[in-house]
Amino acid sequence: MNTKAALTVPRKTAESSMTGKPFVPLTRKGVLELRISALDEDGYGTARSEDGMTIKVGGALPGDVVLAGIDHVAGGTAFCHVKKLQQPSPLRSVNPPCRESADCFGCPLIAMKYSEQKSWKRGMILSEIAKYPELSAVVVHPLLSPDNLIHYRTTAKLTVAGKFSEPFIGIYRRASHDVYDLEQCPIHHPLIDKVVEAVRKGIKKGKVQVYNPQSKMGLLRYLVVRVSTYEKKAMVVFVTSKRSFNEIHHLGKFVQDLVPEVEIVVQNVNATEGNVIMGQKDYFLTKKLYLTERIGDVSFRISPRSFFQVNNSGANLIYSKVREWAGLSGSETVLDLYCGIGGISLFLAGSAKEVIGVEVVEEAVADASMNARINGIRNCRFEAGDVADLLDEMAGDQLHVDVAVLNPPRKGCDQKVLERVAATGPKSIIYVSCSPQSLARDLDVLGGLGYVCREIQPVDMFPQTVHVENVARLEKAVKSA
Repeated sequence: MNTKAALTVPRKTAESSMTGKPFVPLTRKGVLELRISALDEDGYGTARSEDGMTIKVGGALPGDVVLAGIDHVAGGTAFCHVKKLQQPSPLRSVNPPCRESADCFGCPLIAMKYSEQKSWKRGMILSEIAKYPELSAVVVHPLLSPDNLIHYRTTAKLTVAGKFSEPFIGIYRRASHDVYDLEQCPIHHPLIDKVVEAVRKGIKKGKVQVYNPQSKMGLLRYLVVRVSTYEKKAMVVFVTSKRSFNEIHHLGKFVQDLVPEVEIVVQNVNATEGNVIMGQKDYFLTKKLYLTERIGDVSFRISPRSFFQVNNSGANLIYSKVREWAGLSGSETVLDLYCGIGGISLFLAGSAKEVIGVEVVEEAVADASMNARINGIRNCRFEAGDVADLLDEMAGDQLHVDVAVLNPPRKGCDQKVLERVAATGPKSIIYVSCSPQSLARDLDVLGGLGYVCREIQPVDMFPQTVHVENVARLEKAVKSA
């Protein structure tokens, strides 16, 4: 792997008192000798200076002794990187899947033994739950792990930088505009790595101009690769600053010649500034328009801008747990809020009388309706709109709900959404969350609304990273006489 314009910090003699040496004020480009005491929620190894400043070290694990180069100091925190690992932590894996993780920092836990990753993630959930006394009786189960701990990611959205003579295709380093070049990423599906290498060669051969965000000149901005594990095929999306058919046509043909599994090539035009990757217009360079993926016994059509889980095995664990805990007999009405492209709705449809999916993104609702049709599922309907507003409409229609499923974004649910869900009176609520912090908060709110959380099932959707998904089961409290 290579770095583009990566920050290099020269060693200085200043060292921290963390290892018993004289205290020296922390400044950029300084070097500290540190014993790492903990790991924060973002995956930084942490220590503390004598004057109380927090020190965060990317790539360090609790128990490590490291030489850390200071990248910048702000707001009472020094952000550092590992220059030298002097004494490894017992938490470290002897043979980690990636030796470059401290530089890339896309997968902060990849150097940690997997058993320790699972323990750390469960501990993070327990810590958040412990902040709310009313949740003290909640059972938090051991993590469920997907089939693959590496090579599980089936979608990659990568930045293209540099020049056509030396293109960089990768991710932004954290808190930076530097692009870390990914040649062989152990998290990506192997087919993604093959496509990335072919695109790199094609850019050089075709002298495709790479977009420069400072000068706003150039053509190719991003590369999006999607893989269907069911079809064993790939979709390649070239995101460009303007419509320029000739260069992208030849680049796509070159990639297909090198990687025959690429069946779909798309040009997506995004002329806007900012961090949004995909624009609103797709131009297909192939006759085939979508991939087909399967999770369990449900098929999904994947188009260039469809939202879809990047770990199929992990998604299957979540959907199956929701179906188990919903306990459906065939007579129930299920409300699936923040339903996306309908994954959970379609999983539940075979055991329910009716499933109603609600999602604010209209394109996702269109995808959900299409997925219902291709699976021959007729007892699902999907509505686009603000969740709180649609719940108000349903209340006016006196809709009876037996089971409600919540799968909100990271920020969790607004108070009014939780209140309106409780007002529909479901016998149970299943809450799927990607944030332990917002999950614990919302479970506490739901407790005040008459719904008791019985258990939480963590799912390791993203091994080697700090992220963890959770499925929580809540029951309507029985009022005492």
